[in-house]
Amino acid sequence: MELVKNKIYRCQIVDYTADGTGIGKVDGRAVFVPRTAVGDQCDVRIVKLTKNVAYARLEKLVVPSGARIRPACPVADKCGGCCYQHITYEEEMRAKEKKVRDALTRIGGQDGAVLKGIMGAPTTEHYRNKAQYPVGRDANGNIITGFYRPRSHDIVPVEQCLIQSETADRIAAVVRQWMQAFDVPPYDYAAKRGAIRHIYVRVGEKSGESQLTLIAATRKMPALDELVRRLRQAEPSLTGVLLNHNQRGDNVILGDRTDVLWGEPMLEDRLCGHSFLLSPEAFYQVNHVQAERLYACAVEFAGLTGQETVIDLYCGAGTITLTLAEKAKTVIGVEIVPEAVENARQNAIRNEMENVEFLCADAGQAARQLAVRGVRPDVLVVDPPRKGLDEQTRDAILKMKPPRVVYVSCDPATLARDVRELTGAGYRLMCAQAFDLFPRTGHVETVVLLSKLNTKQHIEVELNLDELDLTAAESKATYDEIKAYVLEKYGLKVSSLYISQVKRKCGLEVGQNYNLSKKEDAKVPQCPPEKEAAIMEALRHFQMI
Repeated sequence: MELVKNKIYRCQIVDYTADGTGIGKVDGRAVFVPRTAVGDQCDVRIVKLTKNVAYARLEKLVVPSGARIRPACPVADKCGGCCYQHITYEEEMRAKEKKVRDALTRIGGQDGAVLKGIMGAPTTEHYRNKAQYPVGRDANGNIITGFYRPRSHDIVPVEQCLIQSETADRIAAVVRQWMQAFDVPPYDYAAKRGAIRHIYVRVGEKSGESQLTLIAATRKMPALDELVRRLRQAEPSLTGVLLNHNQRGDNVILGDRTDVLWGEPMLEDRLCGHSFLLSPEAFYQVNHVQAERLYACAVEFAGLTGQETVIDLYCGAGTITLTLAEKAKTVIGVEIVPEAVENARQNAIRNEMENVEFLCADAGQAARQLAVRGVRPDVLVVDPPRKGLDEQTRDAILKMKPPRVVYVSCDPATLARDVRELTGAGYRLMCAQAFDLFPRTGHVETVVLLSKLNTKQHIEVELNLDELDLTAAESKATYDEIKAYVLEKYGLKVSSLYISQVKRKCGLEVGQNYNLSKKEDAKVPQCPPEKEAAIMEALRHFQMI
């Protein structure tokens, strides 16, 4: 049956996407329905159709899922910050654990049993120590702060957020009142004019300190002294008020220059027994309790005895670096952001850690510098941004050849992609542990341990190829059968070119010129990760690998 836009269909929700959207089936076709729960039987209205999938909105709950709850947040159905306010925390944990396991198996090509499970958070409310509120106006011209609607720049007004710290909400309220009183305009991205872009608040979980960074598109604003006075009166925990200048035309939040309006330029906090000073630019995990558990796991996976040389890539302000240094001989932190490197160096001095060193460089530059010095790491730790490792960083890791790699990830898909690359280059995935640092949102952190295969410890097996029917194994399914399987199971259309690329990665026979073009400089399209994972599953299904 062909689906029709704006028509209502009955469906049952059977799974979640990576961002928490419910996945239903209508006559075998995947339908994505936000704010639904696995087990919901519902009527949905089709709002968008593509060749392979459909998007719908919930019209009526016929039989609610047993995992459904009433959202505690009044704007849960509008705000793009949280996607799991409408289900139990147990169901959220199940969905997130499955998300990591599916990524490791489908994209990474690994045995899902390596994932030990997921460690849930002790609380799902007011756990964030960092808040970045966009600023705008409502229909009546009043100043508002809040969070964006999904896939838009429309601000949903939020004055009391259930996952942000209550301190951050109070500080944002003072800034709103000051802007309203002195006619300080919010920045208009469409018109490219205005003053205040974001309100950025950090809170020290252990220190009890707080810091405001006001992000502005102009350097001239009225009554800044009055803003500082109001803030200090309303929030005794405040130790610094900063003004960051950002005149960029994109969506990057922080600009390149920060001035101190009052107080200290950095926020102090304690993590894993160490004291840290943090600039606004420095990376710092937003969930304090879960961050300590995450870092403890990373240290455990590193297997340190006190004799190791460790390299910590993407070290930020040195939070993981100092934790590793407690049990290693030497730790070298690498970070490309100069302000963060300076933070890290000062934090090492502050905590009297003499067995650490910090380099301001990207991974490739650091690898070359350390190779010249003859440094060979026993353990390499990486905690990259959401996009994962770039090709240069992966090459640097493979050149350094550390026996153990501990990978801390905030995106299961890019983690799985990188695991696939590293395992294909001589590493083995030993174990994985997921952590929920972002309750009620779709994000999940994962720590994995990869071990370098030691060829001296492997048994050499001589195979008589004449006894193996390789031809029969490689011809169990035609290209059309693989295409049909992937379309039916995943709703994805794959080309013969993509199938050939995946087969060649698996060592299966393909046509000699399967990906050659008549043009010498032609670029061959590469199979996307989600389609590669689906093709790999098809090859397993047909027992070709």
